[in-house]
Amino acid sequence: MSGKIVPKTMAKGVDICGVGKYYYIVRSDLGCYMRSTNFNKGENLEIFSLHPACRDGDHYLAHKDDLFYIIKGNYYRRVKNMNTDEDSVVYTLHPNCQGGDFYLSAWDSFYIIYLSRGVYRKTKNMNKDEDSEEYPLHPDCKDGLYYFGTEDYYYFVKPHDEWGIQYVRSTNFHENTNTETFSFHPSVINFLPGGVGVSKGPAYGEWVCIKTIVNDIKMLEPCQQQIPKKIGYEKEKMSCIEQNWSVTSEVSEETGGLTKAICKSQLSLTAEYGGCSVDTEKEDWSDATEIKETLDVYLEPDEKTYIWAYQLCLGNDPVLYCSDIRVLDDANPPTEVPLPAAEN
Repeated sequence: MSGKIVPKTMAKGVDICGVGKYYYIVRSDLGCYMRSTNFNKGENLEIFSLHPACRDGDHYLAHKDDLFYIIKGNYYRRVKNMNTDEDSVVYTLHPNCQGGDFYLSAWDSFYIIYLSRGVYRKTKNMNKDEDSEEYPLHPDCKDGLYYFGTEDYYYFVKPHDEWGIQYVRSTNFHENTNTETFSFHPSVINFLPGGVGVSKGPAYGEWVCIKTIVNDIKMLEPCQQQIPKKIGYEKEKMSCIEQNWSVTSEVSEETGGLTKAICKSQLSLTAEYGGCSVDTEKEDWSDATEIKETLDVYLEPDEKTYIWAYQLCLGNDPVLYCSDIRVLDDANPPTEVPLPAAEN
């Protein structure tokens, strides 16, 4: 397994947190979150809709009181349930607790990591900054892609290496003691931004010659040609992404199909994270079907015409058959990308 997931610093509204027996991956960009009892084994993967008031947070964390904390700017929203926004209340972050790169909760405290200073701040209350202390961050803990915690442990997601995507469990970010490393289950990786590019392979676009027309008679031949062409989304091929997920109907309705939304997101990413930097919003994302287009063709004797169609792929699988076709007298495919660039 190769490839990269998008780090939190480049993925607004995406975060990982944990509380009780559950771990959570928040995908505010998709309007939903995953809940699991074990990221390593991929157990009990359930996906719920994020309440509109709980979306677009800069950071997400959970505390042992079974409350979730959503930080946005210099404020945080505390809720009982991110799906319903139950018992919500908003507080101001204490000035000493503002501007962190990562936020998490473990034991009885909140932890704020400031990477530029190489320290983390421990506090009992992010509004009052009670019982606060700062500690140096151990060098081995400075390059995490995501940080999260539970009642008894800190966790951080390691940069990609020859062993794939892994996370470290520790009891001390200062000394990096009692560490243990785990791999993410592939079904969990698929939900992380960039994860489909890791599991399926990188995205790319290609022109495919769908028909060659040859005038093999010795006169000018005007004719109409029926061009069979696929258009739409390969739903069946990509449905394997969701095979271990329990997705609520609310999520499916809001996203128009969660796998489809994840594929759109993957295609929009840069090549570094397995995408191809294209915006596919205006393409036809209904289930792939074959249509026929009628073209008027005029060929000189022995002349050939090549009909090219554009498609987007993930790894070895076509994902989206686009609407664009080109009619050329060249056996080499077009070179342009017929889709607008994604905003990254």
